[in-house]
Amino acid sequence: MVARLVIAAPSSGSGKTTVATGLMAAFAAAGLAVSPHKVGPDYIDPGYHALATGRPGRNLDAYLCGPDLIAPLFAHGSAGCDLAVVEGVMGMYDGAAGQGELASTAHVAKLLRAPVVLVVDASSQSRSVAALVHGFASWDPEVRVAGVILNKVGSDRHETLLREALEESGVPVLGALRRARQVRAPSRHLGLVPVAERQAEAVESVAALAAQVRQGCDLEALLALARSAPPLPGGAWDPGAASVSPATAGRAPRVAVAGGAAFTFSYAEHTELLTAAGAEVVPFDPLHDERLPDGTAGLVIGGGFPEVYAPELSANEPLREAVAELARSGAPVAAECAGLLYLARELDGKPMCGVLDAEARMSERLTLGYREAVAVSDSVLAAAGTRTRGHEFHRTVVEPGAGPAPAWGLHAPERRVEGFVQHNVHASYLHTHWAARPDAARRFVDRCTP
Repeated sequence: MVARLVIAAPSSGSGKTTVATGLMAAFAAAGLAVSPHKVGPDYIDPGYHALATGRPGRNLDAYLCGPDLIAPLFAHGSAGCDLAVVEGVMGMYDGAAGQGELASTAHVAKLLRAPVVLVVDASSQSRSVAALVHGFASWDPEVRVAGVILNKVGSDRHETLLREALEESGVPVLGALRRARQVRAPSRHLGLVPVAERQAEAVESVAALAAQVRQGCDLEALLALARSAPPLPGGAWDPGAASVSPATAGRAPRVAVAGGAAFTFSYAEHTELLTAAGAEVVPFDPLHDERLPDGTAGLVIGGGFPEVYAPELSANEPLREAVAELARSGAPVAAECAGLLYLARELDGKPMCGVLDAEARMSERLTLGYREAVAVSDSVLAAAGTRTRGHEFHRTVVEPGAGPAPAWGLHAPERRVEGFVQHNVHASYLHTHWAARPDAARRFVDRCTP
């Protein structure tokens, strides 16, 4: 059993990331092994969580992975830790559109049997905070709202008024944080700027968050609350068992995985599944490395911000040519979102790898949401007809949006085909979580040649 807390809020922008990251860093600095988690498909917050704890930030997404995998994935990620802190998503009861509580913070808290600490933006209220907290605490009796942290408190007098009001709610105040502009992380078109792009400043921000939380929160009470969580039934998710058996007995094909500042979006379980399937996973940075790792037999390019680094990526012509040559050789290539843009002919007028006969550009429109999908074409990741769930999150457009052999058929919010399958290349905007379909990793590694 791992002590655990879920950090929730009435709405986005209340300060969940501030509090969750600060708590992770403060407890880690106190000598605890802290396991960081994030509800939903967000890739950026887990980067700050990893910086705060020294452990991989992991996602718990009941839509992408299904409710039955949440507790096992949590147990896998938190194994050997003293405490787990789970940052929620959006407002506490906000989940997948039109599907009730599915994938909401409240849903995940119930699946983890974890106490919830509600972070409230108190900047524009006093006594009304009690009605707000009472409403959230009583809405679903299966959700245990066991404490409140007040954020953006204006003064000592303001804090006194808030605490007096909350005495009537029956939910204890476990912290009060003043406004602190210096610890805000910069944002841009898809949210916070990732840690990999501002490492030194991010370290300072996380340290400041830890100091703010230590000063304003009752860490002893929060730890005691976390330890009150009951045991979870069932065992931990195991990438080895999930992949059944290595697909490449007796050989270990080298799979290159893109990283660095331009490609920061990935799930830790993907690498674990590739390894369990028998691959040797080797990271590389397309911004700086002029060639693929020696002996590369397969290539995975995840999400990120190639649009921010288009000139630098384009200037690395030797690597672009190496990627194109690998694709021409028939080696398996899996590209997701940012990877799709990198494989295009050009991005915002800058030459890219030219693997796909398509052009990419920035757009004013944000494409965001969960998707139901079915594989249209046989590929290195899925057989035609395979059903999966995914997530789109981009502010770019690829033209055409699909090749002669599309990757996916999407059912909602509108019906369309999307992505490219050609030879052993699979490129798509759709982010998927391979823990829900471990056969994707096995299938990919099985197509690799040593």
